[in-house]
Amino acid sequence: MRKLFGTDGIRGVANSYPMTAEIAVRVGQAIAHYFKTQRNARASHLTHKPRILIGKDTRLSGYMFEASLAAGIASMGVDVQLVGPLPTPGISFLTEGMRADGGIVISASHNAFQDNGIKLFGPDGFKLPDADELIIEGYALGGELSPVAGDKIGRMARIEDAGGRYIVFLKNTFPRDLSLDGMRIVLDCAHGAAYKVAPAVLRELGAEVITIGVEPDGTNINSKCGSLHPEAAARRVRETRADVGITLDGDADRAILIDERGEIVDGDALMALAAIQLKNSGQLRGRSVVATTMSNIGLEIALEREGIGLVRSKVGDRYVVGAMRSNGLNFGGEKSGHLIFLDHSPTGDGTIAALQVLSFMRRTGKPLSELAKVVTLFPQILVNVPVTSKPPLDELPAYQEHLAKVESELVGKGRAVVRYSGTESKARVMIEGPDADHVSRLANDLAETLKRDIEAHEG
Repeated sequence: MRKLFGTDGIRGVANSYPMTAEIAVRVGQAIAHYFKTQRNARASHLTHKPRILIGKDTRLSGYMFEASLAAGIASMGVDVQLVGPLPTPGISFLTEGMRADGGIVISASHNAFQDNGIKLFGPDGFKLPDADELIIEGYALGGELSPVAGDKIGRMARIEDAGGRYIVFLKNTFPRDLSLDGMRIVLDCAHGAAYKVAPAVLRELGAEVITIGVEPDGTNINSKCGSLHPEAAARRVRETRADVGITLDGDADRAILIDERGEIVDGDALMALAAIQLKNSGQLRGRSVVATTMSNIGLEIALEREGIGLVRSKVGDRYVVGAMRSNGLNFGGEKSGHLIFLDHSPTGDGTIAALQVLSFMRRTGKPLSELAKVVTLFPQILVNVPVTSKPPLDELPAYQEHLAKVESELVGKGRAVVRYSGTESKARVMIEGPDADHVSRLANDLAETLKRDIEAHEG
């Protein structure tokens, strides 16, 4: 059983277990020990101290965790390079590009400001797999760690030009024969980590940019803005007659786009149009893409019609990336807006995803609304069930009986997917099928049964 790490690193309410300063110091020591061991195994000839990058989003508690993690890392004889606020994929890029031994992002992504988290990247810029996180967890929760003394203690330094490096990298992912000249774009940065870099990239590529969510104060990240709340950007698109709207989340690893009519484009529709455009230009490796179990069956149908295969993975962008790498594919994503263009970045990057869609619009001369017509989505209802514990679903008999009845009703015309959130105290009940009212009733009834069965299991 994992005690610290979930589907996307460690996450929780700041100053509550496991996201406390004391735990962060210990986790920092464990991370340093892990990366020192890994560096010694792969490059024992190196004599300089190992280096770990630390970046963060704009949450108030980020200062506390930055200091705690840095102290733990330095105590183990590892140097720390502080990046400050920068998108999660920016830390991935810098970790690999600066040949650091590892990277850390302090962020709870799309969660409210009260939460925070710790995400880890290896020296190749990819998120660490479950097995490696478990090793670090073991060190943090009781493994033997040996802090150093004297001149062996690690140093700390701040990278002053991190944002500039990342901006140049992002611009280079956009085709050099295209520009955004003449485009009016509404950009919502969720008062998060991309509040400086994303507007700069779009403007330097020629766009007129109307910004929302670029005034972080430590407590307004993701608050009524960004990819979780794209309605504000949609209104601005209509008001300003913009060509497109782009909404990012707090750490800017996902993007939800809005078409020129002010209509929010579903993440599965973005995946479908991107996959088809990549296939048409000969860039879709393996003629297949990866999506999670939560992606709509309409995506599968649209891709099949174009001769594109679909591989399903567990929920979580690093599981999508894992399936892409194991199958030799270069595109995948989640309906939440994580679009992963592996030829450009080893992790989800909301700004890169937006730039690729903008390039498809420029290349074809078509507005986003027309490009998104390639898919017809089935009604899909997601019900979140607050939980105080997460007993194995197969140990809940009443729920299992109800689920079997639902699945028998949906055979050949829909799906039911139930799972616990890896980042929140919730169970997620998702049902899709051809009739919205029927699907809604099935989802809410099943959610009620699940809630009752969990409460009975606890009691």
